[in-house]
Amino acid sequence: MSTPSLQDGIDKAGSPVALLWRPGAEPWTPEVVAREYTGWRQEQAAWHEGVALLNLSHHMYDLWIEGPDATRLLAEHGANNFERFAIGQAKQYVPVTRAGHIVTDGILLREDGNRYLLSGIPAAQHWVRYHAERGGYDVAFVTDPSSAFRPGGGDPRLFRYQIQGPLALEVVARVFGGPLPETRFFHSTPVTLAGRTFKALRHGMAGQAGFEFVGPWEHAAHVHEAFLKAGEPLGLIQVGALAYTTPSVESGWIPSPVPGIYTAPELAEYRRYLPLFGIEGRRPLSGSWFSPDIEDYYVSPYELGYGKMIHFGHDFLGRDALLKAKGEELRRKVTLVLDQGDVHRVLGDGADPGFVLSYARHRVENGSGLVGVTMQSASIDPVGTVLAQTLIDPAHATPGTEVDIVWGEHPGTDPGADLGFPRIRATVQPSPFDRHARTRYRRDA
Repeated sequence: MSTPSLQDGIDKAGSPVALLWRPGAEPWTPEVVAREYTGWRQEQAAWHEGVALLNLSHHMYDLWIEGPDATRLLAEHGANNFERFAIGQAKQYVPVTRAGHIVTDGILLREDGNRYLLSGIPAAQHWVRYHAERGGYDVAFVTDPSSAFRPGGGDPRLFRYQIQGPLALEVVARVFGGPLPETRFFHSTPVTLAGRTFKALRHGMAGQAGFEFVGPWEHAAHVHEAFLKAGEPLGLIQVGALAYTTPSVESGWIPSPVPGIYTAPELAEYRRYLPLFGIEGRRPLSGSWFSPDIEDYYVSPYELGYGKMIHFGHDFLGRDALLKAKGEELRRKVTLVLDQGDVHRVLGDGADPGFVLSYARHRVENGSGLVGVTMQSASIDPVGTVLAQTLIDPAHATPGTEVDIVWGEHPGTDPGADLGFPRIRATVQPSPFDRHARTRYRRDA
């Protein structure tokens, strides 16, 4: 019996939205690592005020791409600048459809001249591999799924540990006997610890200083213990799965855009190529904003804040559509700061609701009606309330603008019905919300 494809699932459900709409779906959190170590509030505080250790080893899908056509493949299916892509550098890879809709981004690291590692949510990896196989590119692939989907279980090929926070560089210096070489943002440098060699990628979260250390899994336990030991005198805190999901709300990264692949006739073969039980067929949609048309959920890379990453100096799939969209009035990415009293009233029955995490698409309204939609909402304890990454009409994107979030789970029928959902007042602020992340985060990228 053949494995059902994404197109099979759409046909059986009746539409892409019917396949994906799941009111009340549990929000995704990383697998394997503990949900909390010291408590999500303390863990959030650690990267704001002290130092935090995060284990990213298990939830990321890795695809190695190697061969004479590796750069050409990635450049012809990504909007990034490949003329300026140093060995050891990482970029947020931006693949789009012919219509200019995001497929879902990923982190692309250039390991050598003709070898790359694409990591993250596997939608971008599926897209690249499909076009390589159909286009006859001279490349080879090695894959390592996330731990939840690795056939037969087993360990990852790589460990990934982040050290983040105001004291991160001090912990790093303690581990390696001194500061690491000056490294530009999203560039890496080789490091050695007790004879074990791996990479240090200059990184940060929510605007804080830090590195991501990546290397062979056989060294994972030793490296992990070294950081724990060096960080103990400085109050290092391990970050669990709950808190890990939240820095994106401060740093302005939207982790769950809907791939723009469900409707175009020319992508029917691609939908038959994708398994139904992959990310494209199982990432749920929910919230108070409902449309039966999946194209209403598609997003442009401009809306996600990726305009500066788009390089028109080369030909790539979707280039014409992005050139046209460059001059259009699209929604803008903002941070909504939810009124604390309303959060307690709506989400906590008058009390502090505790940890809040949602990838739901909630309606954002003002007196005239719908003006935007939330993309991810989460409790940020150092801020004292819930923040929501939101796409909003330009006329309502000015910081200080007051709006309402309609908080509820639409059943997926009658899009125009007033279901009486409660409203939470919110104030528009910039995205990224963190000022350092907004103004200086990528200054030396």
